Amino acid sequence: MLKIGVFVDAENVKFNGGYQLRYDILRRFAARDNGTLLRLNTYLAFDQERAREDGEYAKKSYIYQQMVRDYGWKIIVKHVKRYTDEEGNITTKANADLDLAVDAMLQAENLDLILLVTGDGDFLQVVTALQNRGCRVELLGFKNVSKQLQRQADAFYRGYLIPDLLPFSYEPRNEWGKPGSCVRGVCTKWFQDKGYGFLRFIRDISPNLWITDPRDPHSPYESVFCHINELADEVTPDLLMHRETIVEFYLKESDVDEGLIATNVRLVYAPS
Repeated sequence: MLKIGVFVDAENVKFNGGYQLRYDILRRFAARDNGTLLRLNTYLAFDQERAREDGEYAKKSYIYQQMVRDYGWKIIVKHVKRYTDEEGNITTKANADLDLAVDAMLQAENLDLILLVTGDGDFLQVVTALQNRGCRVELLGFKNVSKQLQRQADAFYRGYLIPDLLPFSYEPRNEWGKPGSCVRGVCTKWFQDKGYGFLRFIRDISPNLWITDPRDPHSPYESVFCHINELADEVTPDLLMHRETIVEFYLKESDVDEGLIATNVRLVYAPS
């Protein structure tokens, strides 16, 4: 049984595509292979000065923290600090890097797998050190994820693709993967001369994410037909064929066969 620890750099994630990340789904994803979750740490910023002046901010912050705790997470609160430069400009910072790094290193001897949720390249040496101590280190991020960190991690997951990890604000009752629902995925094949191709999305959270061929009965991936007429203006075939490009689209049952087709395909993430 794998012993698992999850460490979330919440501020980095929040400002890099992961706003409204669902901690219940993240927990389910981390334990997808029936592992034992020993540590669930998230490092959240809290602005004490703002809370004293803004009762609504304080109330929402406490409610959010309690919700996350209800899902079984330990919250490490990082208080926002303000710095004034020589020109009088004020900047705020609530850096959790050191706390997260120290906690992960101290827990490493009790863990087999660490899921690090961040895009911050400052964790590169931490990842290497954890691996040298015998831990498998996986990385989950959304956008602005350090390329070096992606390469150093044992596996990298783009958070946009995990079913229900990020809600669709315009589809509050979305049933991911069902006909009529909205999902996020990537393009696996595109025929320029024919004007169509195939998209792929993760149907459900599964331990078999490494089985990427939808034809394999054990694969959690599903292939979807897509016609060029369904692409939004910013989704060009050239961009679509880049393996890191992520799109979101609606699923519709095909009138021709038993498969699914993609409609209203929009851009979510494109590599810089």
